[in-house]
Amino acid sequence: MKKKMSLTTMIFVALLAGAFLGVVLNMWVPSGYIKDTLLVNGVFYVVGQGFIRMMQMLVVPLVFFSLICGILAIDDTKQIGKVGIKTLVFYMATTALAVAVALLVANMINPGRGLDMSKVQQAEVTISETKGLADTLLDIIPKNPFEALGKGTMLQVIFFALFVGVVIAHLGDKAKTVAKLCEEGNAIMMLMTSFVMKVAPVGVFCLIAKTFSELGFDAFVPMLKYMVAVLAALALQCGIVYMSFLKGFTGLNPFTFLKKFAPVMGFAFSTASSNATIPLTIETLNKKMGVSQKISSFTIPLGATVNMDGTSIMQGVAVVFIAQAFGIALTPVDYITVIATATLASIGTAGVPSVGLITLSMVLSSVGLPVEGVALIMGIDRILDMARTAVNITGDAVCTTIIAKQENAFDRDVFQRDFGGISLDELEAVEM
Repeated sequence: MKKKMSLTTMIFVALLAGAFLGVVLNMWVPSGYIKDTLLVNGVFYVVGQGFIRMMQMLVVPLVFFSLICGILAIDDTKQIGKVGIKTLVFYMATTALAVAVALLVANMINPGRGLDMSKVQQAEVTISETKGLADTLLDIIPKNPFEALGKGTMLQVIFFALFVGVVIAHLGDKAKTVAKLCEEGNAIMMLMTSFVMKVAPVGVFCLIAKTFSELGFDAFVPMLKYMVAVLAALALQCGIVYMSFLKGFTGLNPFTFLKKFAPVMGFAFSTASSNATIPLTIETLNKKMGVSQKISSFTIPLGATVNMDGTSIMQGVAVVFIAQAFGIALTPVDYITVIATATLASIGTAGVPSVGLITLSMVLSSVGLPVEGVALIMGIDRILDMARTAVNITGDAVCTTIIAKQENAFDRDVFQRDFGGISLDELEAVEM
């Protein structure tokens, strides 16, 4: 009997097939109504964005219920505080390291030197007003929690969910009905996620096909050094920094971790959305890595909001690139300012595609670089956005695994078990 292809394999096949078709459409199929209107901006756009919207539809209720259930599972307010502080310290430390790595790599490659600005495709750029640190911190507390839930303002949703979870845990038996309701709500959201994931290969195929059909090689060539610098810094952060943390704090095999987490990275790459990847990350960590959901349901949603290492790397490289392109010299103090600003800018950044371009304006302004420089990189940002999203969620998963190991919420036997090509759905069926 022929073995059925797992969902993970189907997503990877769809990713590669979509990229191939997109390149074919871009290079060999002439523009016209059928290609541009019906296919790229019709079928690919509607199906791809429809899939993203279904994932985004689940994010807010899933995060809300999973955070509450995570707190109820911990059942110790002191441990909640300890886990929260450890998580934030890890996220801030890796973000600062990410910017430092980006600045180092960028200064080695010098992506902006000798750039012919006339060959770069520049886009219209509108920069929204950035908030100060005080307002950013105050915005964590929602004036109206229902408005925060409705708009999907993730930091406010997280704050409210944590508050509700702590109060329910404090009330104990008095609130057991509400606690049970939250547990059932979490189970419903997880099942809904598994249903939506069944159409993931189709969604991924359309998203990737549209992206590559619009990105011609003419946009890539003058920006190759910039792209190489960003991708090299991302690879260093993921392969060296993260894996060193994982090995140093847990003793786990980094190659085993990357092998098991690769499908999630592929999914994050195709969607370019940290938020859309939350359900799959939590499930993979639990079922294939042995990480308890009482930890992951707390740290993963938080990481999708405040841990944007990949985005910070793009900002670090972009600062050097734009400074060199405009012939502006940066001082050591400027580099320190960039590290601090990019680290702080990552807090509260929404886990949605291309949001890093918005916060980049804040980083550029901090060192007196022209904000118009953002227009230089907008044309090829989508493909880099996909890569940095994969790095973002990998950092979240490494942090979660480290904290779970320290809090005795980690099953090493599950981590070391070889599941082969078994998908999450098949694994759940075996367990049942």
